[in-house]
Amino acid sequence: MPFLAHLRQEGRSEHTITAFSSDLRLVEEFFGEDFALKDFTTSKLNHFLEWLEHGRGVPCSRKSYARRVTTLKVFFKFLKAERVLRHDPADALLQRSGAAPLQTVLSEQEIERLLSHTASLRVAESPDARPDLLVRLLLDTGLKKSECMRLKPDDVIRDDPRRPYLIVRHRSPKNVYRERKIPLNPDWLAVLDEYLAQYQPGTFIFECTARNLEYILHDVALAAGVGARVSFEILRWTSAVRDHQRGMDSETVREKMGLSRISWRETSQKIAQLAAKSEEG
Repeated sequence: MPFLAHLRQEGRSEHTITAFSSDLRLVEEFFGEDFALKDFTTSKLNHFLEWLEHGRGVPCSRKSYARRVTTLKVFFKFLKAERVLRHDPADALLQRSGAAPLQTVLSEQEIERLLSHTASLRVAESPDARPDLLVRLLLDTGLKKSECMRLKPDDVIRDDPRRPYLIVRHRSPKNVYRERKIPLNPDWLAVLDEYLAQYQPGTFIFECTARNLEYILHDVALAAGVGARVSFEILRWTSAVRDHQRGMDSETVREKMGLSRISWRETSQKIAQLAAKSEEG
């Protein structure tokens, strides 16, 4: 499909390409595979979005809705640029106004229980350092799930064991300027060495699937008695809130999270709100 080839040329991640493909299949499901491209209008696309939210019978989160609007805009902009269409029917589509609800974050008490449990797994009858490695990594760095899955042992720089850091590399070589360095807790290196000895991974630090790591986070949360569901996203936000509470400069937090200045505007406000809410609690 030319559009998917275009996305790859732009350096879009496979996760994004898969999501866009899934969104376009929904368009085909709604309009039918024989619906002509020239017959798309802004009104018909709005009707499709209305169906996604209220007529499909499947929950459509704010995040999914926003991404699907983005898919439509990117797709039809491509068709116009390629002169397949004279007009872009998605140009006038509006993203949902209003801020999304605040994300859940872990309290310091929940973090303590979680880390106590993952640490105990390292000295269990069948030692397993992976849960402790993963939870500590996400709390310290705030990595996205996709970034975590791309980590390689060589991305951990320990030339100075007292000041180790992580290089988060971008998937596309042409976006090397977007790589960033994130300081690591020196104590995490010992956990990493335990993990490497136990699992002996190949190319990537985590050779299992992302779903497998999600199950690990879910299971340790249950075992630790942490009421909130623990996920990559929750630990990412928890990491940012902790950095804010510790007095980290706002620009440093933004760079650590790998966010653009535009997206940081809303995110920084939410982090401040979550930090204030946490202190009140």
